[in-house]
Amino acid sequence: MLKSKRDRGRILTASGLKKLNEALQEWSDRYNIRGTLTEIEAECGVGIDTVSKIKQGREGADLSKIRQLFAAFDLTLANGDHRSAKLDDAEDVDESDNLPTAEDTASSSRSVKVFVSYRSAEPDRELGKQLEMALSAIGHTVFTTENSIKLGDNWFDRINFFLKECDYLLLLLPPTVSQSELLTYQVQQAKELQDSRPDKKPIILPIRVGFPLNSPLNHDLRGYLYRIEQREWCSPADTPILIEEVLNLLAETPAQVNKELEDLTPNQVLEISSDNIPLPAAEPELPGGQVDVASQFYVERQPIEERCYQTILQPSALIRIKAPRQMGKTSLMARILHHGARQGYCTVPLTFQLVDKAVFANLDKFLKWFCAYVGRELHLANQLDDYWDDIFGSKVNCKDYFEKYILPQIDSPLILGLDEIDRVFQYPDIAEDFLGLLRAWHEESKRRDIWKKLRLIVVHSTEVYIPMNINQSPFNVGLPVDLPEFNAGQVQDLAARHNLNWSDAEVAKLMAIVGGHPYLVRVALYHISQSELTLDELQESALAKPSKRIADAGIYSDHLRRQLWNLEEYPELAEGMREIAAADSPVQLKSMQAFKLDSLGLVKLQGNECIPRCELYRQYFRSHLSAIG
Repeated sequence: MLKSKRDRGRILTASGLKKLNEALQEWSDRYNIRGTLTEIEAECGVGIDTVSKIKQGREGADLSKIRQLFAAFDLTLANGDHRSAKLDDAEDVDESDNLPTAEDTASSSRSVKVFVSYRSAEPDRELGKQLEMALSAIGHTVFTTENSIKLGDNWFDRINFFLKECDYLLLLLPPTVSQSELLTYQVQQAKELQDSRPDKKPIILPIRVGFPLNSPLNHDLRGYLYRIEQREWCSPADTPILIEEVLNLLAETPAQVNKELEDLTPNQVLEISSDNIPLPAAEPELPGGQVDVASQFYVERQPIEERCYQTILQPSALIRIKAPRQMGKTSLMARILHHGARQGYCTVPLTFQLVDKAVFANLDKFLKWFCAYVGRELHLANQLDDYWDDIFGSKVNCKDYFEKYILPQIDSPLILGLDEIDRVFQYPDIAEDFLGLLRAWHEESKRRDIWKKLRLIVVHSTEVYIPMNINQSPFNVGLPVDLPEFNAGQVQDLAARHNLNWSDAEVAKLMAIVGGHPYLVRVALYHISQSELTLDELQESALAKPSKRIADAGIYSDHLRRQLWNLEEYPELAEGMREIAAADSPVQLKSMQAFKLDSLGLVKLQGNECIPRCELYRQYFRSHLSAIG
């Protein structure tokens, strides 16, 4: 027996959905609750599945249930608030007022693969699930970590698979995104895939969830996303509008979707202008990147800062800052640039990690890009055609461009801050010539006035393993700065800045877990100061026996999983870290293994031997890498 069209039920129009979602938002705000499906069910008596169908606005529900839901929140269901679930029985409702149905959209949309990346907390999870349902309903293939990773799957392998397979990465960005290393890493991986593919997939579609567009991202995410339009979700009332926009975007060709905001330049990524200090933008106080110059949470490790401030004002200055990840290198570089800017110097920060892979195609292209970038940051017209002559070679041309054009155009010294220069090490042919060029400029500055204007800051994480002539390397001249961990006094000072009146014993207890690692210390102090956990609870979660450990869900879970992901990608590093974590005494590794683990911040080097950087790492990797070998 055939069912009538009416048996498909009723769905809300866009106006009906807006009315309902606004009421639900007001209700959840009034009672200070999240407004989950379970809470809505308890309030109105309509089952979770039915509530989900009604809120989704795509699957028919019984009209009596819709009326019951509306009545529970003091709403009147008008004729224009609902229609038949079958489009051809829509009773003359204006289609522009409705979200597109599966039947309507499927005929005009392409079938694509979408990775919807969202955290498990609300409201991100519910928005992610509604997007997943809407996309699946019209035939798109959707990946999510919640539904596409089965028990026993390797989480990191599956994420990499989703990124490689998908045409679009639909990225839900929460307010805490600045602290999410895994999310930043997903975007980094997606950008690297884009750089390696002619079709530039996956296309990234960022949506800020309760996270205003004018709020800053962390430094890396700003660099990766600055040319990509972002959308903002403020409340459930935005959901149907957002779904409709996403569906329309996916129905277009990739060239139309991947719009770039051409009026944006890297100046705006780093918030650089001739009137402002040329530094990465201020970060939220929640730890998650470079510490803002004005932040009260930056801890000086004197006499390092004072030496750098004095050195950068001297002709021929070259400062080399070396430390593992998240030890404060970029924050220190920012302060040196700030100090120079206050003296009236021109300053240009350049982060190599954010440079497109295509720039490293060959030395000539790289040096042209380098010259053009510095010139643009100084607001100078691109004059490469006037100074670039193939007969002289790329290095001579680059030197001439600085000597005869850039430096004569400025009236004050120029400080170049070259951050994450390790990226250049991945291209040995370029690295040897470029690093040799920096050394040559440094030597020129000792004997020629025009080059005395140039001051260099070189920032890196790893030991320099590019074979170089000792007289051509910039890494054996200038002021070397090896950033140490915090000592007990500095940890206690930082605790006080978080309004924690800690004793020496409490400082010692924290350092027994994370040592003096600046980032790990700041994360702990932030969450303890917010009364989210106690020091004893942190110790229990980090150092308990594996069967009782909850570190995977604790304040360091994102950080630790990101580090584990790094190791999963490089089996030789995972094996080295497994050996170090399992041992009760220092372990000797091959030099390259040791250098790379040190650059990741996972180990400390003691001569030719390694130990875990902190007890947190020892316990976590002893447990998670035990199956290797």
